[in-house]
Amino acid sequence: MSAFLRPSRSRSHFKHKLHIPGCFVQQLSRERRGAPGPPHAPVSASLWRRLVVVQAKMAAQAAAAAQAAAAQAAQAEAAESWYLALLGFAEHFRTSSPPKIRLCVHCLQAVFPFKPPQRIEARTHLQLGSVLYHHTKNSEQARSHLEKAWLISQQIPQFEDVKFEAASLLSELYCQENSVDAAKPLLRKAIQISQQTPYWHCRLLFQLAQLHTLEKDLVSACDLLGVGAEYARVVGSEYTRALFLLSKGMLLLMERKLQEVHPLLTLCGQIVENWQGNPIQKESLRVFFLVLQVTHYLDAGQVKSVKPCLKQLQQCIQTISTLHDDEILPSNPADLFHWLPKEHMCVLVYLVTVMHSMQAGYLEKAQKYTDKALMQLEKLKMLDCSPILSSFQVILLEHIIMCRLVTGHKATALQEISQVCQLCQQSPRLFSNHAAQLHTLLGLYCVSVNCMDNAEAQFTTALRLTNHQELWAFIVTNLASVYIREGNRHQEVLYSLLERINPDHSFPVSSHCLRAAAFYVRGLFSFFQGRYNEAKRFLRETLKMSNAEDLNRLTACSLVLLGHIFYVLGNHRESNNMVVPAMQLASKIPDMSVQLWSSALLRGSRLPTAGPEIPGRATCKGAQSTFTALQPSYLPLWASLFIHPKDIRLRDLAVGRPE
Repeated sequence: MSAFLRPSRSRSHFKHKLHIPGCFVQQLSRERRGAPGPPHAPVSASLWRRLVVVQAKMAAQAAAAAQAAAAQAAQAEAAESWYLALLGFAEHFRTSSPPKIRLCVHCLQAVFPFKPPQRIEARTHLQLGSVLYHHTKNSEQARSHLEKAWLISQQIPQFEDVKFEAASLLSELYCQENSVDAAKPLLRKAIQISQQTPYWHCRLLFQLAQLHTLEKDLVSACDLLGVGAEYARVVGSEYTRALFLLSKGMLLLMERKLQEVHPLLTLCGQIVENWQGNPIQKESLRVFFLVLQVTHYLDAGQVKSVKPCLKQLQQCIQTISTLHDDEILPSNPADLFHWLPKEHMCVLVYLVTVMHSMQAGYLEKAQKYTDKALMQLEKLKMLDCSPILSSFQVILLEHIIMCRLVTGHKATALQEISQVCQLCQQSPRLFSNHAAQLHTLLGLYCVSVNCMDNAEAQFTTALRLTNHQELWAFIVTNLASVYIREGNRHQEVLYSLLERINPDHSFPVSSHCLRAAAFYVRGLFSFFQGRYNEAKRFLRETLKMSNAEDLNRLTACSLVLLGHIFYVLGNHRESNNMVVPAMQLASKIPDMSVQLWSSALLRGSRLPTAGPEIPGRATCKGAQSTFTALQPSYLPLWASLFIHPKDIRLRDLAVGRPE
């Protein structure tokens, strides 16, 4: 640009004004008036001609510059018009009912022939990739557009939204295609270059931690969550710091690192109580915290001890349901997250209530809350295809199936097992997480219909499919009860199983409920061996533990088996003292097998024996389903709860982002 051209910005374009040196202006003005020039500066004809030429050239340059600026402005205005028009059409087609995704894609693809600037090109690739990823099965084209958006946006300064949105979506797509090795370095690079943008840095840390969790690499996930908690503290976001710490606490519970969990949950409780902010966000943090506490108690089989926390959780979700959903965007960009939508939290509270009711033996209450939760899930799934809803549905069905088996509704239980199979077939990850539980349910059904060989096959398969200690112990107690009932067929295997779940020595899990169940299995085995004093010792230990934590089903089963022992020994009065309260408790649960067993003893009758060598074996037939609902399946619940917090920022990607 010439030294005499000074840019002056108007509303939208540059306009240029011609400036001529002062001595030339004075001379030209005198010539036009006919006045003589100053004596010290005579003007010759040649000088005049040169001045005229200079003025003409400068005028021509100014005209050319003005013409170029006008053309550039017109081109920019035209470009803005066609771009906005195409985006408007694309958004119209995307939001139509039903959505016209093909036409939306055509409108976005029409941007590229105009050879737009890099910013528009990168954003359009992102929009195309997002639409194809969320609304079609054309993952190859979606991946191509997202990769181009990620590549181009890295070359553009101050283009964080498009850059990191592309990285986030692309890593999700890689994971969906089982290309985890491609997703990890992509997320690591995005995390490395996003440290100056708190929102994206936190979001990408959550996403990579979730990826490690799905791969069962909990150590790496915990490390990332720890890094995120420290980063959130540095940028002044106590809310997101609490989210990172609570997520880390959940993973530590999965790893059974209880010594690290307790101080971490204490710190989280202090942060949650001291944080002052959006009421819904505060209550959601409290729900997250209380869910961890409740499931921790249930994991330990402490049904009675968990009641205060469960009551707080239920009150908290009632408080959330009364709060308005008006979204107030926080001032700190690192706070732009939430854990779960309010409706999902309601279903989750129903779920943990069902888990508690099943362990405590309140089957009618469990059935009531399961029905409510499933009804709520059906409504949500009509509007929301979130994978966590399917996980919640499967876990609820697992519990209601156990409920049906205990209460004697076997045909209904089989139908619901089929429903679980159909749900798991829709998602490979869901099937992987629930395969062991599914085989366990089939084994329990086989026991209830007296197909012991099939039950053994299902339990054995379930043991091969799980490395979760509580579920393993639950399966082993049921398998041991099958072997006990079959007599001498599997003596060596049975002795091996009993040794591995010996509650007097090295019991593999810390669950109070499962340890009490192991004492019951030992008592049942001693009873079938005719060692009645030893059986009574084990059963009294079971009663002591089950009474301490209100484990009603174990209490009823232990009482009726003790009553059976006294019946065999001829002490009918003591037998009735045990059987009558057992029957009353079983009728409250209700447990059909224990009620039938108790009724037979009270009538003083004996069922047809299955083998003369062991007195009372067939009379104990009701003991076969003792463990049907002693322990819920924990692992799928943990895996379902660990999702990266949802983005609640209102970001405009022109085409929009489907929720």
